[in-house]
Amino acid sequence: MSTDDRSLGVVLLVHTALERAGQVAHHWARNGCPVVIHVDRRVPRESCQAFMRAFADYPAVRFSRRLRCEWGRWSIVRATQIASELMLASFPDVRHVFLASGSCLPLRPIDDLRTYLGERPETNFIESASTEDVPWTVGGLDKERFTLRFPFSWKRQRRLFDGYVKLQRRIGYCRTIPEGILPHMGSQWWCLTRQTLSAILESPRRKEYDRYFRRVWIPDESYFQTLARIHSRNIESRSLTLTKFDYQGKPHVFYDDHLQLLRRSDCFVARKIWPKADRLYQTFLRKSSGSRRTGEPDTNKIDRIFSDAVARRTRGRPGLYMHSRFPNEGWENGLTCAPYSVFEGFGDLFQNFEAWLSRITGIRVHGHLFAPDEAEFEGGQSVYCGGLSSHPATRDRNPGQFLASLIWNMRGERQAFQYGPDDTPEIGWFMAKDPNAQISVISGAWAVSLFHSNLDFSTIRKIAALRQKAEAAHLEILRSPHTKARVRIWTMAEFMETPMDNLQMLIDEMLPRSSLRFSEAPRLASLSGFGKFLQNLKNHGMHPYLVGNFPPDNAFPGHPWPAGRPYLVK
Repeated sequence: MSTDDRSLGVVLLVHTALERAGQVAHHWARNGCPVVIHVDRRVPRESCQAFMRAFADYPAVRFSRRLRCEWGRWSIVRATQIASELMLASFPDVRHVFLASGSCLPLRPIDDLRTYLGERPETNFIESASTEDVPWTVGGLDKERFTLRFPFSWKRQRRLFDGYVKLQRRIGYCRTIPEGILPHMGSQWWCLTRQTLSAILESPRRKEYDRYFRRVWIPDESYFQTLARIHSRNIESRSLTLTKFDYQGKPHVFYDDHLQLLRRSDCFVARKIWPKADRLYQTFLRKSSGSRRTGEPDTNKIDRIFSDAVARRTRGRPGLYMHSRFPNEGWENGLTCAPYSVFEGFGDLFQNFEAWLSRITGIRVHGHLFAPDEAEFEGGQSVYCGGLSSHPATRDRNPGQFLASLIWNMRGERQAFQYGPDDTPEIGWFMAKDPNAQISVISGAWAVSLFHSNLDFSTIRKIAALRQKAEAAHLEILRSPHTKARVRIWTMAEFMETPMDNLQMLIDEMLPRSSLRFSEAPRLASLSGFGKFLQNLKNHGMHPYLVGNFPPDNAFPGHPWPAGRPYLVK
């Protein structure tokens, strides 16, 4: 074996899936790379010995002293130091040392990597960025990982870990960073030159550095990344290992269906590979055909795919809720998936309003979806599209999700329904904050149904007071600066000035691309004597102010109505 063949050495950290790690180590060794393997001490002795015996015929494969390693602790750095020292001492021809794990998989022929490094003999490939320049930390400590102490395990002693961090913050504790050190962070998986790695391991200040980083949190992402900046001036701040993380900072796992994606990346090595991804291992560990790829490793080719995947997971499709976000409020991508219309008071003022609106517009028009007794689905159905039940207790467990599901199940068709002061009030804020909602209100129109009821007047007065109180609270929500729905509010008196013009305006908003002009008007409820009815309520101490300025001696359509205009709340 020539000197050039041994120019690349591999340090392999193994702690699980020994069979796959063995396949990868054999692949490195068969292609002329000296390999030093560190097997986690938590691996049973019998399994480790069987693993080591598989390399008895490979003199260029060595095993370093075993340590018990734990995520986020100094032990991972120490294991890397021990294995790297053995690599440098045992193989003097090695010019570059490549750090990998047992779950890393070479994607290109090893000769491609060896040639690539041979053309860059003094270049160190290690991701290394200061925390001030690139805030990479996701949901964890940033600068504090270098200024606090972390004697407890984050995984095994979480309460002690969090409590000790809070204590240090409370007392204002701050560690002294060694002189000349500017903390840097980056991927654990690097490829360093022999000169740089030797300088780090043989530094006169190594004991001081080790003592400091021993109490840094996740030192494997900062120890070599920081010290490489001191001992080398030729650094490319990138890793030759393809590693992708999700929005929570967890590494993506590659499966068999990622085969073409990995090929497209032109990267030399990828992690983290699922141990049972047989197709990936069979494809990338087969003997090289001799053809070389000279393309530069470029993760930009697949970054867009991962960005889209993260967006789908975190944002999703509008109005579709999924377990990665629900029930966190504000994590949804839109409360509903499509525009819909809400009519308040129209069913009281006009007879058979639902049938008329459906006939004129052709859209799905429901009754009071949030009525106390049941959800009044179109056609009086008890179970609607998507298995939605009309049972009020089922609906009211989560009214917002009930409405979102209805809109989602009927996407492609606009929905409309009625709402009133007797209906479930919890849905008010949901509709108000939904940009897809078009809410039209004739305030005080609930008085018309009371006017036509046969109840005694004392009961009517009590019901009117309750309904007015409920509607006033609802209107306050609709007028809130946090409202995003398109809202139109009329008092009943204002609406009755030009009722057909107002209806035409609402239909134009519902069907903006249609030039529909209806010739059939909905039948107005009888209002003869309605003014006197309102005056009677006032005389008994219940002032129906939400109805507006309705003349006590007039009934529609007798004499002219007082001037006024509807107003728009955005």
